[in-house]
Amino acid sequence: MSRPARWALLALAATCLLLGVIGVVVPGLPTTPFILLATWAAARSSPRLHAWLLQHRLFGPMVRDWQNGGTVSRRAKWSATIAMGVCAAIIGFTAPRPWMTAVGIGCMAVVLAWLWRRPEPSA
Repeated sequence: MSRPARWALLALAATCLLLGVIGVVVPGLPTTPFILLATWAAARSSPRLHAWLLQHRLFGPMVRDWQNGGTVSRRAKWSATIAMGVCAAIIGFTAPRPWMTAVGIGCMAVVLAWLWRRPEPSA
C-alpha cells in the first residue's frame, strides 16, 4: 500500500475512533459503527492501533464479536434498544414537525430490527 493511502486510512481510523469515543457519552451519536470502521482502517494502516483496539477493555469485545461472524451480544442489543428509546422520546418531544419524528423513529426501528436479527456470540 502506498504511503499516502496508508496515512489516509490512519487518519480515517483516528477520526472514527474519536467520533466513537464521543458517541459513548453523547446520546444519538452511535459508537459501534465508528469503532468498527476505525478497526477496519487500522487493520490496513496501523497494526499497533489495530491490536490496541482488539485489546481495549470497552471496545475489544465488541470488535472481536463482530470479526467472529458479525455477532452482537445481547447486552449490546439491549443497550442500543434503550439508547434508541431515549432518543426517540427526545425526538418526539423536540421535533418541530411530525414527519421529522416519524423519519427519525422509523430509521431507528429499521436499525433495531436489523440489530436484533444479528446472531449472538456463542457462550
